[in-house]
This record gives sequence, C-alpha cells and structure tokens, in this order.
Amino acid sequence: MNNNNPTSHQTRFGLLPSDWSCLSLGDLVHDVSYGSSSKSAKVGNVPVLRMGNMQDGFLDWNDLVYTSDAVEISKYELKKNTVLFNRTNTVDLVGKAAIYRGERPAIYAGYLIKINNKPELLNSEYLNYVLNTNQIKSYNKLILSVAVSQANINGQKLKTYPIPVPPHIDEQTAIASALSDVDTLLTELEKLIAKKQAIKTASMQQLLTGKTRLPQFATYTEGADEGKRKGTKSSELGKIPEDWDVEKIGSVVSITTGSRNTQDKLSSGKYPFFVRSQTIERIDTYSFDGEAVLTAGDGVGTGKIFHYINGKFDYHQRVYLMHNFGDRIDGYYFYIYFSNFFYDRIMSMTAKSSVDSVRREMIADMLITLPSKEEQVATATILSDMDNEIQTLEQRLTKTRQIKQGMMQQLLTGRTRLPLKKHETEQDGGS
Repeated sequence: MNNNNPTSHQTRFGLLPSDWSCLSLGDLVHDVSYGSSSKSAKVGNVPVLRMGNMQDGFLDWNDLVYTSDAVEISKYELKKNTVLFNRTNTVDLVGKAAIYRGERPAIYAGYLIKINNKPELLNSEYLNYVLNTNQIKSYNKLILSVAVSQANINGQKLKTYPIPVPPHIDEQTAIASALSDVDTLLTELEKLIAKKQAIKTASMQQLLTGKTRLPQFATYTEGADEGKRKGTKSSELGKIPEDWDVEKIGSVVSITTGSRNTQDKLSSGKYPFFVRSQTIERIDTYSFDGEAVLTAGDGVGTGKIFHYINGKFDYHQRVYLMHNFGDRIDGYYFYIYFSNFFYDRIMSMTAKSSVDSVRREMIADMLITLPSKEEQVATATILSDMDNEIQTLEQRLTKTRQIKQGMMQQLLTGRTRLPLKKHETEQDGGS
C-alpha cells in the first residue's frame, strides 16, 4: 500500500486524490430499475428479495418469500454481482445497499432498486462498498423525503449520489478485492462463532439434564459397583441420573429484592447498579458484596435477562437477588441452569400468557437438578470455558469489523493507494 498523497481536491464525497474524479451515479450506470410488485408467498419456486433481506453490503437469506409467476421471474431475475438499493422504509433503513452474488436464483421486490452499472466505468463490488460508507449514509439523510413515518429515496435522487472514481477501473477492482478478503474473514468468523454457540447450547442441554455425564462422574469409583456406569431415575423433571437430587430453588438459595427507598441515579459511580433490564452506574454506595445472580422482576427483559456477579453492587427493588450459595450448590452452576431454564418454566406457570411480572414464589418454587457440588463446578467450568472462547472470537469479530471500516475510509477516499501491476497502468498511457 502507498500512503503518499501529495495533492488532493475537495469533492461532494469529500477530499479525494487529484487524479480521482467524483461523478454522479447516473453518469456511471445504464439505468436504475424498480422491482416486482406482484404478490409473493411463503412457498414458491424463486425467492423474492425484500427490504428485510438487505443488510449493510450483503443479503440475508433468512425469512424469504417466493413467487412462481413465470412472467415476473423473467422480468426481474437478478444477474450475478448486481447491486440493490432499499428505497423506502424508516429513516434508518432507507439507503441500505447490498450486492447479489448469485447465491441462488432470485428476483427483487418493488421497494428495492436495481443498479445497472456500466462495468467498463464502475465495478459493482466497488460500488457496493462505496454505498455503505459513512459519507453515503450521511448523503442518504440529506436527500431523503419523509412523509409521516415513511422515508423515500427515488431512482432520480439515487442517480445524484456522489461516487469517487479512481483513474483506472483496475484500481476499483483492487480496492473491492482487498475489502472482499476482509469480508471473507468476517464470514468465516461468524460461521465459527455460530458453530461454537451451537456446540455450547447442545452441551448445556446434555450436561444440565444429565443426559451426558463428564467421565469422572459417569461411573462409580468405589464399593461393589466400582467401574459400573451410573443409572437413571424418575423425577419431577423427568429422567435424571440416579445420584442427582431435585430441589426447589427457594430451599437452596436466598431470594431478596432491593430496598423500596432505593433511588435511580444515572450519575457515574463506583459500583454497578442493576435496575430491571439494564446495568447503569450508581453514585451511592453498594448494598451487597458477594456472589449473586440477578434477574428483572418486571419491565423489559422480564424472565430473560440475567446477571452473574461476584463483588460489590447495588440493585433496584424490582430486581430479584439470589445469593447465599451453600454446600449444596455452586453459584455459577446455578446461574447457567437458571438462565437457561427459568423463562420457559415461568411461562408454564403463567398458563402461557405474557410475563408482565415475576413473583418471588415463582422463583422459589422452581425446581432445579442438583448433581454433587463437585460435578456442578466441573460442569460450570467447561461451559464457562466455552463461553470465554466464544467471547474471544466475538471480540476478534468486532475488531475485524472495525479494521474493515478503517480500510473502507482509507481505500475509498484514496488516502491509501493500492499498487497496480505495471502493465495495467501502461495500458492507460503509463500514468
């Protein structure tokens, strides 16, 4: 890469190298065209891509609808490496652009615009990256029309978009290729994280129900049954290992709520303050110091949001605090079990109505399986290690996304130039 850029000029897209142009999109395309307005269904021959399938630069192939209309398919069938643009929806969703890479035959719906670029002037992958820059997102908001809650950018306005154009089409291709390599890395990381998540979920279901035992706990280690595989028994929670117990949560942990005098303070403080479904900082001193699991008693996230903490913190009166873990239960094992089974159990207790609030007795009466504490710790350690591995991968994913954003800003503004092969520049006069 070459960061030398001695001369530049100001354009509608921003500061560009002196040998780059800034042209309106309309000068670089044959035309732009609206998609199909025919009805689609959950079954059919060909997917109809909609605004919901548009992400930042790529297509999400989940939640598809289909058509079997031969006329519509013939008229709106997409060609590989076609850029699509979302022309209407909320202010935040209008202007999303993505490239169709020929993943499978598809047509596009009426709220999308297909950009038919002139390939000798504009590389479609390069265009896709340009349309997802911060500069273009700002331009979206500048020119969109808003009626009530619906925003719109029509084809004519789309043609006014400022596009930075390097002097050689090969430079566009090189930029697109470099960014595509990062996208490939992001995709592989996302797949790996999804795989690790699936393994963790399956492992939790097996280990927390005793369907799979860790080797050191699966067989008897002494007495007449030494070496014999442990059996199962019936319980209120179904079949469980014969050496496990089932207890009510209220009999193995303490359950309390915060003081009614607690005041929500959004100032920066020393200790975390748990208030319903959020974590904010509190200026007051803490009211608890130790190992605990917390869940919201009402509001957004009721029955679904949980925290594990071992330290000093304060908490709101409508947050339930479970603590005082003794010889029979490990705190982190309880957190993993509770956060995985609590919501479904609560829903069953409320006759499948929505959970507006949780009463203390709902928690206290919930049943939990109890292996030996030694097995609980071993299980929690394995699952925690899996979680830490996933978190490390997610941090790497976040960092790679940040790197990509930085590369886009550098490459698509010419601040950093990629070296081109000598014969490529010589073909254009050796400039």
